[in-house]
Amino acid sequence: MVGPHVTLNKMPRLGTTNSSVDIDLIGISKNNSERSAAVAFMSYVTMENLLKPDFNTSKDTIKMLSTVISATLPKTTNTTLTKPVNFTFRHIREFDPSGSLSCVYWNISEWIVDGCSVLKTNSSYTVCSCVHLSTFALIMRTSPPPESDPLLDLLNLVCVIVGLVFFSLALLTFALCQWSPGVNNVARINICISLLLAHLLLLLTENFLSFIRRQQVLCAVISGLLHFLFLSGFVWMFIEAVLLFICVKNLSKISSKKRKVLSTGFLCVIGYVVALVVECVSVGLVPEGYGSKHCWIKLDKGFIWSFLGPVCVILALNTILFINIVISLNSAFKSLNAEVSQIKQTKIMVFKTLAQCVVLGCSWILGFFTNDSKVLEILFLILNSQQGTFIFLIYCVLNNKVRHHSVYMCNLDVFTEVLFLFW
Repeated sequence: MVGPHVTLNKMPRLGTTNSSVDIDLIGISKNNSERSAAVAFMSYVTMENLLKPDFNTSKDTIKMLSTVISATLPKTTNTTLTKPVNFTFRHIREFDPSGSLSCVYWNISEWIVDGCSVLKTNSSYTVCSCVHLSTFALIMRTSPPPESDPLLDLLNLVCVIVGLVFFSLALLTFALCQWSPGVNNVARINICISLLLAHLLLLLTENFLSFIRRQQVLCAVISGLLHFLFLSGFVWMFIEAVLLFICVKNLSKISSKKRKVLSTGFLCVIGYVVALVVECVSVGLVPEGYGSKHCWIKLDKGFIWSFLGPVCVILALNTILFINIVISLNSAFKSLNAEVSQIKQTKIMVFKTLAQCVVLGCSWILGFFTNDSKVLEILFLILNSQQGTFIFLIYCVLNNKVRHHSVYMCNLDVFTEVLFLFW
C-alpha cells in the first residue's frame, strides 16, 4: 500500500513463486481523495486443478498453463486503473509453440477471454496485459496433431532409404575411382557425407522418437547434430557452386595458383567451421533452443532462423552464382568452333542446369510452401530425400566423360562387385 507522502517514482513488482504483477499503484493513489491506495496480490496453489477450463470444443486440447492468481484494490475508493496491469505467469506445464495462448479471468462459473491479451511469451514465461482486476490464469489451446498417413510414412521411409543407398554409392564412386588432377571432388564428397549422416540420423530419430523424446538431453543433442549436419551440407553446396563458377570462368585451364588456394584442407576448414560457428553463436544466444517435440529446433524466440537465415543466404548466393554460371556458359558457347552443333550446346546447358538445381539444394525451396499442399509435401519429400540419387546419376552415371573414361580411370572389377553387393 502507498500513502499520501510516498516518495517512490515507480511501484516495485509484486511476485510469488510462479507469477508476478506490475501495477501503477502510485498513479491510482493520486486519483483518490485520500491520496492512498492498496493492492492485494494472491496466488492459489493447485487451484488450476479445480477451475479447469470448459470451452465448447470437440477436437482441441485445453489446459491450464499457469497457477490461478487474483489481484484486487482493498480500501481504495476509486479503483479505476490508470494503466493496464501486466501479469507474468511462469509455465507450470510443457509449452507447445504451436498452441494458442489466452489470458482469461474467472466470471462466476467460467473462464472469460475479455479485457486481457498476451503481451509477450517464450517457452518459460508469458506476460498478460489486462485493463481490469479479477482472478486470472493462462490457458493454452492446442489442436490435435494431423492424423498419420500410413502411405506417406511408407513413402518417406522408402525414399529416405533409397537416398541413403545412392549417397553411399556416390561416395564409393568417388573413393574407388582415380580422378584427374583437374577435377576437385572434395565438395561433392563432403556434401554426400553431411547429408548421408543427416538423413540417417533423421530417419533413426523418427523411428525411435517415443523413446528419445523422454530423454530431453539426448533429444537436444540430436537436434543440435541435425542442425550442424544440414548447415554444413548447405555450406558445402555453396563451396561446390564457387568451384563450378571458377571452372566455368577458366574453361581452358585451372591455374596452379587457384588449385593451391582452394586446397582440400582449406575447403574442409570452411565447410565445417562455418557451420560450427553458426551453431555456437546460436547456442550462446538461445541455450534452450534445441529439443522440440520432434527433436528439432524450437520455434519460439525466433531460434528457427538460426537455420533458415543461413539457408536463405546460401540459396540467394547460389542463385547469383548460378545466373553468372549460365551467362558465362552462354559466352563460352558463342566462342566455340562453328562445327559444334546447337543440339550439343543445348544438352550441355541442360546438364549443367540440372546439376546446379540438384546439388545446390534448390529442392529445399519447396519446403517453404508445403504447409497447405499435400502434392507439394510429397514432391518436397521425394526431391529432398533423393539428393543422393541425383548426385550419383549426374556425377557418376550420366556424365559422358566418366562413361568414356576421359576424366578418370575406374577399377571396374571392384566397383562392379560393390554394385552387385548393394543390389
